This record gives sequence, C-alpha cells and structure tokens, in this order.
Amino acid sequence: MATAPPARPAARPGLAGAAALSLAAILVHLFTNRGYGYFRDELYLLACTDHLDWGYVDHAPLIDLIARIGRSLLGDSLAAIRFFPALAAGAKVLLTGLLVRELGGGRFAVMLACLCVLLAPIYLGIDTLLSMNAFEPLFWMGCVYCLLIAMRRPGPHPWVWLGVLAGLGLQNKHSMLFFGFALVAAMALAPERRFLRSRWFWLAGALAALIFLPNVVWQVQHGWPTLEDLSNVRKVHKNVELAPPAFFGQQVLMLNPVSGLVWLAGLGWLLFSRAGRRYRVLGFAYLLVLGLLMALKGKNYYLAPAYPMLFAAGGVFWEQLLAARRSLVWARIALPGLIVLTGAALAPMVLPVLPVEGYLRYQQVLGFQPPRTERGHAGPLPQHFGDMFGWPEMVEAVARIYHRLPPGERARCGIFASNYGEAGAIDFFGPRHGLPKAISPHQNYFFWGPREYTGEVLIVLQRKRESLEKFCGDVQAVGEVGHPYAMAEEHYTIFLCRNAKEPLQQVWPRLKHW
Repeated sequence: MATAPPARPAARPGLAGAAALSLAAILVHLFTNRGYGYFRDELYLLACTDHLDWGYVDHAPLIDLIARIGRSLLGDSLAAIRFFPALAAGAKVLLTGLLVRELGGGRFAVMLACLCVLLAPIYLGIDTLLSMNAFEPLFWMGCVYCLLIAMRRPGPHPWVWLGVLAGLGLQNKHSMLFFGFALVAAMALAPERRFLRSRWFWLAGALAALIFLPNVVWQVQHGWPTLEDLSNVRKVHKNVELAPPAFFGQQVLMLNPVSGLVWLAGLGWLLFSRAGRRYRVLGFAYLLVLGLLMALKGKNYYLAPAYPMLFAAGGVFWEQLLAARRSLVWARIALPGLIVLTGAALAPMVLPVLPVEGYLRYQQVLGFQPPRTERGHAGPLPQHFGDMFGWPEMVEAVARIYHRLPPGERARCGIFASNYGEAGAIDFFGPRHGLPKAISPHQNYFFWGPREYTGEVLIVLQRKRESLEKFCGDVQAVGEVGHPYAMAEEHYTIFLCRNAKEPLQQVWPRLKHW
C-alpha cells in the first residue's frame, strides 16, 4: 500500500534556536580561523582565481568564483578568504533546523540536531578552510530539503530549486553525482517513485544538466583531465583505502562519538519507525551513497555532507522518545550536555586555536590523532595543520636566491615548483619579495604552461639532482628549506639550473604531473 504524502507540518517553535546556533557557528570560525597560516590548497585556489575558467584538472569551478568574489570584496587575509566558509558553517546549521521542521520536529529536536552539526569535528575542520568541502553539504541537503517540500506540496517550484541546487552542487564538487545517483535510486525504492513519472522531476534533471554543461564541455575540450587525475590517484594508491568496517568506524569518530546516539538513531527512525517511514527515502539515500563510497574506496570525509539529514531525523526521534517516556526526562539535559562537552574537547584537534606545542601535548593527553586520508604525507602535525606551515619562509628563501642572481640572469629566471602548493605560495607571497609568477607541471598549473621561460635559468623546488642533470647542463644546490612543523616533503634542497638541454616549451608536455 502506497504511503500518503506527509502533511505540511504545523507551525512549530525552534527556528530561533537554529538561528542562534547558526550565528554561534559563524562566530566560532570568525574568531578561530586566523590561526597558523594559509593551507596548501588555499594557495592553489587563490592562484586559480587569476585564471577563472569552466573547469580545472582536480576540482569544479564554483569554488574559484567564490574565492574571487571574496578577494575582490574583502582582500587576501586569512580572515577574508575564510569568511564565506564561515558563513557556510552557519548556513549548514540553519538548514539542519529547517530539515527538522520538515520532518515534524519541534524545539528540542531542532536544538539537538543543530548542536550536533555545530560541534561535529569534521564540520569544524572543513569550515575552517577555503575549499569546496565547506559548501558541499549545503547543496546535498538543499536538494533533500526541496524533496521534502515536494513530498507535501505538488508543483514545479521545489523541483526548479532542486535542479538549480543540484547543478550548482556539480559545479562545486563532482561528488554531487554520487549523491544525486543515490537520491534518485532511493526514490525508485520508495513511494517517491511516483515522482520519476512527473515532468517536474525531469525538469529538475534538465536544469541540473544545463548548469553543469559548461564544465562538461571544458572536460571534453581538455581531454577529460579530471578522469585522468582520478585514475592516476587510484593507480598509485595515493589515498588511504579503508575496508567497510573501518570506513564506517571513522564516520562515528569524525562526527563526535557521542553524536552517534543521534544520527544512528535518526537512521533507524527513518528506516524502521512508523513515524519516520514516510521519509524512508532519506535513509535509503544514505545507505546507497555509503555503499557507493565504500566500494569506490573514497576518503572518510566524502560522506560528511549527508549527515545533517540524519542528525535532523535523530533530533525528531529523541524528541518523540522523551515525550513518550517521562522517566527519561534527564536525557533532555544529559544528551546535549555530553555532546557539548565532547565537542568542545575535540574542537582543538581540528581548529587552529592552540599553540603548536600545546596542540601536540593536548593530542598526547587525549591519546587521539585524526586519521590520515592520504598515504604519502607525514610530519609532526596532521596534514590539515602541517600544510599551513612553511610557505612564507620558503618564498623568502627563494627570494634571497633570486635577488643574488646577476641582473641579466634574473630577467630570464623562472621559478619551477614541483607541486601546486609551492607554486601557489610563490604566486601569493612572491610579489612582496619582487618574485615573478611560478611555473609548475602539477595539476592546473600544467595548463598555464612555462610562460615565457626557455629553461636557460631556473630556480627549482623539490626535485632531485639526478633528474635535473638530465635536463640542465649546470645544476647547483643553492639553498635549503624546511619549516619544523611543515610536512616532510616540504623539506628539500633548492637547485639553480642553467643551460637547458632542450627548450622548456618542447619538454613541457613530458613534465605533466596529475
């Protein structure tokens, strides 16, 4: 027997609490996100803002437009480039409150779900940085919110917005494809399969495809570089590949173990309870995208955008349970209190709020280290902090070498960086030291080419002497870099190369590193 569409929820209090917690999320990041320094990927994205396009080798283009707008309005400081991610953190909390309302929850459900999202370590961490990850939950959960509205109110409007959000989500990060597939497959398994026969559903799909089309065209024109990049990552086993039990266990850890009492209960409420079964499509969607990411050996945080809907469902579950069982009234204080305590205890592991030595001591006291997502990166700090150190010092070292060159050589000297972090640092910090833009064969820098440089004189970062001697007639070690807190690969010798054996333009295609 088909389940009837849910009725429009009655007006409920609680969104004021969601708004308050949303503001708290924004303030947390505005007051903490200036710690340490610029993250490796942020420097790369800032370089991409000078080359706006419909696509990039390793990411979709919307984040670069957001960064460009932020730079134009607010400048280049850490607080400025991380301002929009802070707003995204607040929007995610508020959107969670709206999802609770659509699921029939009241004040306590809204407060509990929003508190879980506010204090989840994974969200605190990703919302501290300029990246597409900060915005991704807004697109995933925005589509869920539109679907919930469509379930109780026929008509085109929810589907139009769903299509727009799905298209923008694809332009933000290609993993929107996985969630979109899971959501449509879940609809086919639930009473919402009726929507698959609706012209409004197909309108939403057409809108999403139209918005995403420019990126697809860019991929075709450039030989599908993103697929090549992903293939290379799999071939070299760059990422930590987790077995399903370990992958699921890390979901519990990254969301705050105590919050598992909420989102796991929410998943159960969606799948098995009489009150939640009308929204079972959301539970199916979660299980499908979970299985898909496990099968593809995705990083542990790839599933993070899906959890606000489970926290919302969990808030409704606990509200209903506590209303039915008066003996559990103590849980109204104890459960949120435990979430606050554990969230506060874990926050310094992902927010740059402690001095580095204090962080290392705190990590020892907790006996916990954030799990690694990539195999090759090691250092005294976890990668999400280690990649914030050493960039200004590296650029200063390069500047000293550059300005010691005779004027004739300096005019022809290029700065060759082995990865986009080094190149982005040269491009960002270099102008204040009188340095030219960097060149690099890594990721999208490859498409930007060797500029006007011939290879006659190159300052080379993070390459071995043996490989350089195959290309240059004269190779000299001219400096060392290595900040004590930087990642291990950012400790290396700087070489000065002269007299390229082949013109740089000719050898450039062979240097591509994706």
